[in-house]
Amino acid sequence: MAARSEIDGVPAAFARAVEQIMRAHARPELTVEVMPPPQRIAPYAHAISGDLTVDGEDVATGRFICLHDPAGHDAWQGTFRCVTFAKADIDTEMAADPMLTEVGWSWLTDALDAVGAQHHAASGSVTVVRSDSFGQMADDGSSAQIEVRASWSPAEGDDFGPHADAWMHLLAELAGLPPLAPGIVPLRRTGRGGPGVVR
Repeated sequence: MAARSEIDGVPAAFARAVEQIMRAHARPELTVEVMPPPQRIAPYAHAISGDLTVDGEDVATGRFICLHDPAGHDAWQGTFRCVTFAKADIDTEMAADPMLTEVGWSWLTDALDAVGAQHHAASGSVTVVRSDSFGQMADDGSSAQIEVRASWSPAEGDDFGPHADAWMHLLAELAGLPPLAPGIVPLRRTGRGGPGVVR
């Protein structure tokens, strides 16, 4: 991964988690960068963004965030939480499938299982949006997107690298690239286009 991170004055467990995330292996089409972490959600946060490009065309984008509260969080059932977002264009015919949201969620859980990312208390949503153009915009035709928003708690002491890997796998699958792990079915794509201490 090209992004780099400096750890200073943070809990050892959080520093170790960020280190493991930064060692995750991004495929060549994916550009990963450190981004400003969200504020006021947890005392410590680290965030990365990813943009997946194929033949000069952006096909998927997303974020992966690691949150840490040394005091623990009841909803997390632990002291760490992974939060992800992934979005990609899909075929408009596929967007009409009533099972797509359920299948989209299974792609995330399958990705976590495939890389051995032990987790619990998973939650999230899958949104499918189709847009049709009319009038003077009729030539723009139709488009559709799928968005996966999710969070889960890593198992105590688990390596955070596989959790970041699962997010990267999900981005690739949403973009329709060949799966990097067995058992994950890719979507077809259309032709359209540093760690933080939160105070």
